[in-house]
Amino acid sequence: MSLTLSNVILHQLKKDGEDSLVVHLRDQMLTHSPSTENLISEIHRVYNAKAGKGFGQFAEESDVASWLKACRKQELDFLSFSSQSAERLKTELSKYPFADEGVLVIAEYRSLATEYLFIGLLESKASMKVTDELEISSTDYLDVAKMDIAARIDLSTWETDAQSNRYLTYIKGRVGRKVADFFLDFMQAEVGMDTKQQNLVLMQAVEDYCADSRLEKEEKQEYRKQVYDYCNGQLQSGDEVIVKELASELPKNEQGVDFYQFASEQGYELEESFPADRTAMRKLTKFVGGGGGLSINFDSMLLGERVFYDQDTDTLTIKGTPPNLRDQLMRRLNTED
Repeated sequence: MSLTLSNVILHQLKKDGEDSLVVHLRDQMLTHSPSTENLISEIHRVYNAKAGKGFGQFAEESDVASWLKACRKQELDFLSFSSQSAERLKTELSKYPFADEGVLVIAEYRSLATEYLFIGLLESKASMKVTDELEISSTDYLDVAKMDIAARIDLSTWETDAQSNRYLTYIKGRVGRKVADFFLDFMQAEVGMDTKQQNLVLMQAVEDYCADSRLEKEEKQEYRKQVYDYCNGQLQSGDEVIVKELASELPKNEQGVDFYQFASEQGYELEESFPADRTAMRKLTKFVGGGGGLSINFDSMLLGERVFYDQDTDTLTIKGTPPNLRDQLMRRLNTED
């Protein structure tokens, strides 16, 4: 991986005897070595692979943004920037009941043609190792794979397009912890592009385009499948859905209007590109629902052929059950008889 490290430092957040969070600041930068470069390379790789990241941008009155600007202009050294950020993070994190201990990693680096600033709180875990003398000793390591309190700023985009709503990304974290809330508060940032909403708007635009084009049922299914295949391919390769690129792979309607033109003229407010969302994509090819002890999942092409829905009685009729389900049902019925 082509990664050039500019600055990296570690600070530590720990709880004192009164269970209050305190910050232990490192007083000098880490030297660049194979170990530090490997750490940041692994962090970069894992962060890129994290699904469902949120997007944001700095608020107008953001201390972190002003510190970072001063640092980039060399009016503030990176050590001071990191120390001020660590103190601010401790203050914000202390407001929450899940105030975690951990090692705060702050790194400035370049990957390919983009400069980044990574800020993440990583858990330090204990492990065992065997020495050369075949003795057992304990060692601590940073659990990079399970990081869920982290954000990254695309410095290149931020400095060239400050109005962008997606130069800042953050891991949303585990359900119920509101990790995104305190991390955005810490950086004084605002939620930017809503990836899930963008995907839902795309799915609705596809349905409306099919209806507007007066396609037959089979044509609509094929169209949805093409959209799904494209989005899934982008997801698998780690690339974003590019609306104009997607439209170029799809046929125009009877009026000669392509999907991109249709979506623009109808005001769907789609970004030029955005990450694909697996849950939203599935709606193109499947019906999925659950609740009240019932879970149903079937291919959308079966609606009207093997699966029938009556709106008046809110009844779903399935003709031809799967063999394994049929076997279970027969066994239960025979047992009860």
